Amino acid sequence: MTALRFHGPTLPSGQTRDLYVVDGLVTYEPQAGAELVAKGWIVPGLVDAHCHLGLDDGGAISKEETEAQAITDRDAGALLIRDCGSASDTRWIQQREDLPRLIRAGRHIARSKRYIRNYADEVEPQDLADAVRTQARLGDGWVKLVGDWISREAGDLTPSFPAEAFASAIAAAHEEGAKVTAHCFGYDVLPGLIRAGIDCIEHGTGLTTDLIEDMVANQTALVPTVMQTEKFTEHATNGREKFPVYAQTMTDLYASRREVLMNAFEAGVQIYAGSDGGGVAKHGNLYNEVIGLAQMGLPAYDALGAASWRARSWLGLADNLAEGTTADFVVYDADPLVDLSVLARPTVVVLRGRVVA
Repeated sequence: MTALRFHGPTLPSGQTRDLYVVDGLVTYEPQAGAELVAKGWIVPGLVDAHCHLGLDDGGAISKEETEAQAITDRDAGALLIRDCGSASDTRWIQQREDLPRLIRAGRHIARSKRYIRNYADEVEPQDLADAVRTQARLGDGWVKLVGDWISREAGDLTPSFPAEAFASAIAAAHEEGAKVTAHCFGYDVLPGLIRAGIDCIEHGTGLTTDLIEDMVANQTALVPTVMQTEKFTEHATNGREKFPVYAQTMTDLYASRREVLMNAFEAGVQIYAGSDGGGVAKHGNLYNEVIGLAQMGLPAYDALGAASWRARSWLGLADNLAEGTTADFVVYDADPLVDLSVLARPTVVVLRGRVVA
C-alpha cells in the first residue's frame, strides 16, 4: 500500500511533525516516496457521543436515508458515533469500512405513552429490567433510558419510572455487561439514577451541587447537548397554553443551564459532546455543539477534547494518534483551538487509514 503523509501540529500535544499512514495505521517513521496529502492541524477523529442514526421525526427511516445521515456525519469529521437510541436496526453500518465507527445503544426504553411516538420500546415499571436486558443484548455495551418526560396528568416533567424500577434496570444492564445512560431534563429523576450507579446522563439541566458531587464520586459522565437545551424556550412557548407549569419548568431550566454545566465542569465531571443529530439537530452538526460548549464557558481545549481525544478514550478507542494506532483523524487548515469555527471546514477526513472526504 502507498504510504500517505500529513504534516502539521498534532493535537492534543500541538507537536508539529510528519504523520504517515501505512496499511491503515499511524506511524512517525519516515516513509520513502510517501505522497503528501495535506498540511494543517491534525485532530483525532471527532466523536458524536449523542446521535441517532436511522431516525427522524416519525421514527425509523430507510437504509438509504440512514446511509446519507452517516455520510453527512463522517464528512463533517465525526468518525465515531455513540448512537443514543434508534428505532432502526443499524448493525449493518458496522460492516461498512467507509462509514463511521458506531457504538449502538439499541432502542430507547420509555414508559408506555410517555415519549415520542414510534421511537421507543415502551414498557411499564415491572417490565423495565427485562426490556433493558433485551436492549443490552441487541446493542454494543450501552442502553438508553428515557428518564423523564412531560406527564399530561401532572402537567410537568416527571420521572418515567419509579426510582426502584430504575435501580433494578441499571443493575440488570450492568449484569449484562452494558452501561446505562438516560435522557434527563429535570431534577426529580436524577437522584435515583445517579445513586443507583448510572454511567451517563444526557442533557442534565436539572443537576444540583450535591448531585454533581455524586457524579464525580461515581464517575458518571455528562453529555449536555447544548443545541438541544437551546430549544427549551421553544418548548416552553409551545406548551404554555396547555401546560403552564411545564412551560415554567423549561424556562427555569434554560435560565440555569450555563451555571449547571459550568458547576459540573469545575467539579470535575467528565463532559462529552453530543449533537443530538436525528433528534433536534441536523446531522453533520457536531462542530456547532463544540462551539456551543465553548460559548457556555468551557475552554476551547476542553470543548474540543470533549468531541475528540477524551471522548475516544472514554469509548475505548485510541485517543492520541499514537504510533501503530488505526488512522482516524481530521485535518484542518487553521488551529481549531484558536478558532473553533474551523471545525466546520475539514480539509481532509481519514477513516481507517483511507481518505474518505
